[in-house]
Parts: sequence; C-alpha cells; structure tokens
Amino acid sequence: MNIKSIGFASGILLASTCAFAQSSTVTGAAGGAATGAIVGGPVGAAVGGIVGGVAGSMIDPPPPKVVTYVEQAPAPAERVVVREKVVVGQPLPETVVVTPVPDDPKYAYAIVNDQRVIVEPSSRKVIQVIQ
Repeated sequence: MNIKSIGFASGILLASTCAFAQSSTVTGAAGGAATGAIVGGPVGAAVGGIVGGVAGSMIDPPPPKVVTYVEQAPAPAERVVVREKVVVGQPLPETVVVTPVPDDPKYAYAIVNDQRVIVEPSSRKVIQVIQ
C-alpha cells in the first residue's frame, strides 16, 4: 500500500464521520443532500436528497390519549373553513387558531373544514387528520 492510498482511505473515513455528525443536526432533503455530497460527490448529493426527503417527511403519530382527547373535545362555536386542503406534513394557515392539548403540550388541535386535526404547535404542521 502506498502513502496516497492511505491518505485517500483516511479522507473517506473522515468524510463519513463528518457526514454522520451532520446527519444528526440537519434533516430532510437538505440534510440528505449535504451528507450525500460529502460522501459521494454530486451523485451522492442527488441520492442523499431523495432519501433524506423521504425520511425527513415521516411524522410520528401522536399517542392514543391525545387522539382520544381531540376526538372528544368540544367544537368551537365558529366554524373554520379554509380554501387550502388540510394535508399531513403541511402547516395550517396562520388564520386557523390552534388549541393546545392540556395534558401534552407537544400537541395542539384545530377543527378545520369539519375535520379534526392534530398539529405541532411550534410549526403548525399537521401531524394527523382524524376522520
């Protein structure tokens, strides 16, 4: 083995370590693309962006007690209707008022277009639509 081979192997190992460290702080397509670019160059960036986009868009479902609470919560007196379709993973419009779930502040809910939705309060991202 010559010195160049050892240097190249060390560089690959260092790049993969950096990629692992970055993957814990940046998620979704951007994180996957950055990680892929470090490890595999332009082709790695494309593949990493696709994989990261799919993995970053997965949302954990809320616990059953949160779903039960939202199902049984009284509807507000005023009906809320928006033009946009309510989609899991997308934020609710700013005009929609979200109500925190009392026993679990990681979740909030709203009733939009006659659908009860559970959202993440900070981002207003829809986590689940209750049918």
